Amino acid sequence: MDVVEAWTGQNASALKRAFRDTNEGFAGRLGTSVRTVAAWSANPQLIPTTEIQRALDTLLFQAEDDVKVRFTLLVGNRPTGASEQVATVRQTPAQQRLARDPHIAAALSWLESSFIWDPRSARELVAEELAALDPRAVEAQARRLAQVTRVQAAEATRRYYRAGFGQWRPYKARLAEQVLATTILTQDAWLDLEHDLGSGRGNFQFHPSVRREINLSRRVAKEAARSLAESIEKGSQIVNAEIYSLTSLDVQRGVISGSVGVIDFVEFALTLNLLEGELMRSIASEESSASPVMPIRSELLPDVAAVLDFSGRICAGGALALTAIARPRGRGRDPDYLLLIQERSGSVLNANQRLAVIPKAFHGPMADYGEDAHFSATLEREMEEELFGRTDVDSTVSDQLHADPMHPSLLSDPMRWLMDRQDSGAWRMESTAVGINLVSGNYEFANLIVIDDEEWWVKYGGQVRANWESSGLHRYSSLDTARLESLALDPRWSNEGLFAFTQGCRRLAQIGGQRVRIPSIELEF
Repeated sequence: MDVVEAWTGQNASALKRAFRDTNEGFAGRLGTSVRTVAAWSANPQLIPTTEIQRALDTLLFQAEDDVKVRFTLLVGNRPTGASEQVATVRQTPAQQRLARDPHIAAALSWLESSFIWDPRSARELVAEELAALDPRAVEAQARRLAQVTRVQAAEATRRYYRAGFGQWRPYKARLAEQVLATTILTQDAWLDLEHDLGSGRGNFQFHPSVRREINLSRRVAKEAARSLAESIEKGSQIVNAEIYSLTSLDVQRGVISGSVGVIDFVEFALTLNLLEGELMRSIASEESSASPVMPIRSELLPDVAAVLDFSGRICAGGALALTAIARPRGRGRDPDYLLLIQERSGSVLNANQRLAVIPKAFHGPMADYGEDAHFSATLEREMEEELFGRTDVDSTVSDQLHADPMHPSLLSDPMRWLMDRQDSGAWRMESTAVGINLVSGNYEFANLIVIDDEEWWVKYGGQVRANWESSGLHRYSSLDTARLESLALDPRWSNEGLFAFTQGCRRLAQIGGQRVRIPSIELEF
């Protein structure tokens, strides 16, 4: 019985890729010429001779299970008749995600609509990339990229955008005679803001007309397909929720205002988010030793003017905060603040396995596009999700079905205690700084959350627990100068995490009184 009903050049080439063969290697398996194998790639509709069709049948029939699964993924829904041979073969988790994950399907649909892939589909291209991936090579590359330091990234972006900074500069702080460099682009007026988020000042307007058609270039489209396949193989969480895209921004001391629209997360993930991987690979391969060559960046974010053109590009971003919780006198210590720091898990798409403040999240709507545009709403939601364990506000777990997910009747006990005391001085949320991350053009709203009433920690300290986005939650005392200095100098910090941490520490040192002995952190100009 024939394994494939009708072999074509397209199916034969798919089998070659399933074996991960070169033209020479596949020709050797079949006992034919390299020219014949090459012709199938050039002419997908070419029909092999009867003798070669039989050889292809035999080759597929005798192939290992993993080859059969890769072949089925590559041919997709085309009628091949091969289903009988692979029906009982167990697919890998990555292959199952490609076939069944609705968020991956949304990403493929967006890729399909944003680039003309004829004669193949976006799904076929991603399947080919996935079939060609060697999991061990993916793991090895992930280890190499994890060794790229924040300082290396800061230096590489500084060299790339070496002209045109003007009043803007990459954020740097100085601690213990050491300079802490980041990729966060900012200016004096955007730092040390002391903006009270509970005051009602500041105004973010939602404009629903921001969605636009995007026509990807071939270079970006191919890199998006490769990146999507790699994310599937690594098990990175991809959730196609709506997120805000910044269209204008005005930052003044005490007031932050602007406008946003919404985009689907996959639009960011398959465009501007590609820049981080390109940058890390460039540094890891030492291509950035002189003037880094990054063609995707040159197309999507070529200069400082493009970085600051919020209305002319996708500009996703987030809100993150250093959280400080007052504690009463304890074993061997005076009353202090507990500072919470997370180590990001390997499953998140951004800053994975890096240190960051908590909460940290993409700025996006929950139920009301207008009200949720204020980034204080994102912070409150993320406190519930990342610190207090509410999974019903986690878009990666389930769809949002509540009309008002932050209604008092739905709040966790720790959050309800805080919301009931918003105007009592028991706690506060302040915006400390704003910056644009040169890695992918994201806007970063850095904040400080301070719970001043010791009663909260006594009642609810045991309920503070990080969610899946963290692989570890670390605690520091605001009185432990030596550990805080060591923490600030830790090379594992993400750029936005260090930005929020240092700005939060500078503000906490001003308002914390006897509860803090934070090392001196100065801005570096």
